[in-house]
Amino acid sequence: MKTKYEDIINLPHHVSKTRPQMPISDRAAQFAPFAALTGYDAAIKETGRLTDDKIELEESSLNELNAKIQLLREKLADAPEVTFTYFRPDDRKDGGAYLTITGTVKKLDDYERQIVLQDGTKVPIDDILDISGDIFAVIE
Repeated sequence: MKTKYEDIINLPHHVSKTRPQMPISDRAAQFAPFAALTGYDAAIKETGRLTDDKIELEESSLNELNAKIQLLREKLADAPEVTFTYFRPDDRKDGGAYLTITGTVKKLDDYERQIVLQDGTKVPIDDILDISGDIFAVIE
């Protein structure tokens, strides 16, 4: 009894005489997943990324912070090492993140309203949440 396709099942695979065979790497690309909405995954991840809101300091906290900055200005020649906690706004969406950095203060730039550390890091004075260090033992 003959089965269906028995007459062609054992024939050799057809190879074109006019067209070269496709490389396996290109053949595999035919079956790669297709993203109909280019950039959609990135947009979803960006939307899901969390940011913090900037904390508005009360007047008493601002006065304490101003006293610490003034003390920093007076002790600048001693090259004090301090820790800053400050807000860095996000470039792509509302909000940002609070960063903590420790370093030696190089100068206070009143024109740009920033504190420059020895390593070149610039901390915006208006975004500082807290300053701590050994030189503030008198205030705290």
